[in-house]
Order: sequence, then structure tokens, then C-alpha cells
Amino acid sequence: MTLGKLGFPVFDADNHMYETSDYVTKFLPIEYRSAVQTSIVQGQRPKMFIELDARRWLPFADFENAVSSPGALEDFYRFGNPTGRPKAEFLGEISASHPGFQKPEERIQLMDSQGIDRTLLFPSLAIFLEERLKNDVEALGVLFHSINQWIYETWTFDFETRIFATPMLTMSNVDQAIAEIDWLLERGARCLQIRPGPVPFGGFTRSPGLEQFDPIWEKIQDSGLLVCMHSSDSGYRQVVNWWEEAPKSNEETSMFRMLLMEFDSRPIYDTMAALICHGTLTRFPAIRIVAIESGGTWASHLLGDLQNLYQRLPQRFAEDPGATFRRCISVSPFYTDDLQELVGVVGAENLLFGSDYPHPEGLRDPVSFINDLQGLPQTEVAKIMGGNLTRLLHLD
Repeated sequence: MTLGKLGFPVFDADNHMYETSDYVTKFLPIEYRSAVQTSIVQGQRPKMFIELDARRWLPFADFENAVSSPGALEDFYRFGNPTGRPKAEFLGEISASHPGFQKPEERIQLMDSQGIDRTLLFPSLAIFLEERLKNDVEALGVLFHSINQWIYETWTFDFETRIFATPMLTMSNVDQAIAEIDWLLERGARCLQIRPGPVPFGGFTRSPGLEQFDPIWEKIQDSGLLVCMHSSDSGYRQVVNWWEEAPKSNEETSMFRMLLMEFDSRPIYDTMAALICHGTLTRFPAIRIVAIESGGTWASHLLGDLQNLYQRLPQRFAEDPGATFRRCISVSPFYTDDLQELVGVVGAENLLFGSDYPHPEGLRDPVSFINDLQGLPQTEVAKIMGGNLTRLLHLD
């Protein structure tokens, strides 16, 4: 283990892999394979479809050949767009894919050049699948398992104790979820991803904090797995559709829809509120959850709202909900958030550095995140840049 270029270990909570074209199909059971096909739409990139009880899009991109430049939109998000340039101008030209985006040995070399000692590694496409298959719980579990097999074969779940590829878990079927956790643990997983949002099953959804899901949370607590809730498709488009008709294309997206979707923190706010108010994090106090790529402002709002509610109805809570939050929940904020303010709200021990590399919305130079921590004591900077996540994954 190196000390990177900062003088202390650097652990990035938000790196991404780029999936190969067979990420869905390679380990899919034969009875499902005929339902998945790749189609080329004239003038567009290839699209992947899945046909079960209805035709659906699955996320697909030709990442093996071309990607957007890492951090291409950093200035767009950090400084805004005062002259009103088209967003595509910030993205620039599509560039050749780096081998480190798809292979662990090359990713280690890339991390060394960037001064990153360890990283959590998330899929780029697979995190959007649950919403598309929410009405077919059996198929959803099968698909997630096949993708986890692909992740394990390609990256492993613990590569040289430096890259921790994060498998996915759907809670839609309790028995199936527990079996999947056992499979992950047998292969050395230290963390898993659960989408922020309600759990789909039986044609409707429910809070993941309800007692019917306690066997899953008990298994997670007993195993010591870190729960990562990375921003994904949480199904909240249907909420926006209450207000206006869905657009036919991205070019027709209204400013109202963009405001609610691009800056939307409702899924992570609602999910953490549910886990606290429905008592999950009190029944299972050793569970640790990390909120990733949802920003940090929601945490300030939630803590304030919980405190107001607790002051009025303390008898309805088994413990101070603010204490529950700070014990169980950590936040990986956006680089555009007011990080100094967040330290004061949630504590330096509950903040994690995440770069979103190599996505265009992320940082060109991941470790440059430290520039936004200026003014904090060095001990707090070291915690945020790596110490906290090292502790959460029991790597001390």
C-alpha cells in the first residue's frame, strides 16, 4: 500500500467500470437468453432490449471502443454556463476507451498514476436495471445474479485489496436476496449496492425499512457488509409525470423536469428517512450505509426535519433519529457541495471523498477533491479522503 501523493492513504468512494457488451448475457441462464437482444437503431448507438412480459430497453453502450472524456463536464457543473453554450460543447469529442476502464490490472496502474490507493468500483449501466424489471421479481433476481457473476469474473470483489467492485442486490425477494448475499460472501465481497428507493415486488412497492425485509438487514448486519446506495433510476420519473407529460426526446425535456430530475435528492432522502422512521437502523444498529453520488444537501435537510419531528414527538422514536443517522449513515457529497458546511452538519467522520471517475460529470483529476477541503484540519481531511472508508470496510 502506497501513501499516494497526499502523504496519507486515499480511498475513492465513487469510481466506475465501463461494462463490456456481454455484461447482461454472458452468465444469463439459457432460458432467459433468448429474451435479450441487441439492436442497432439507424443513426444511433446500439440498443439492448429485453423481452419478458413486455419489451423494455436495457442500458447499453459501446464502451469497449469509445467513451466521453473523464471530467469533461466538470467546469459545467462547477462554474455553470453563463454564456448558454450547448452542453455537448462541454462534452467535446468521444475518445478511445482506456483499458483501465474494463480491466483490473490496468486500472491499478491508472490509480497509481492518480495517487489513489483504493477505490469502490460501481457499474455504469447495470445500476439502472431494477426499475426496468420491477414488475418481474423472479427475472430481476436472475438478471442481478448473472451480472454479479460477470462482475466477479471480470474484476473480482476484492482485487489486491485495492479495488472493491460492488455487486448489486435487489430486495424484491427476501429468500433470493439472502441466498445472493451468501454467494457474494463466499467470493470475498466486502460491500454491496442497494438502490435508493422503494422495493418493487408483486406489482407495487414498499419501504425497505419495513419489518418484512428484516431478514435481509439481519444478514447484512451479521456479515459486516457495507451497504452502498449509489444514485440510480429509483423510479421517481413517475412522480414528475404527475405534473406534465413525458417528453418524446431529450431535446424536448422541460426545465421543470430537468430541475426535479437532475437535482433530485428525493430518492436518497426518502430512503434514509424510511430506514430511520421505520426503525431498521435501530433494530440493526451495526448496519453501515454510504450514500454515493446523490450529493450532500439532502443530509442537512433530513437531519433538520428529523430533529423538528423528534422535538414534537420524542415518544414515537426509540432513540434520537439524529444519533441514528450519524451512527449508521455516511455521505459521499458532490464536489460542488459546500463541504465545510456539511462537516458541521454530519461530522467529518461521516463524509467520504468520491470522484465519479471516469464519468464526464466527475473530476478529471480525482484527488483534486482535496482542494475543496481547504481550511479543514489535516486530521479531518485525512479521514474524508480515505480514513473513514478504510474503517467502514474494516481494512484498518
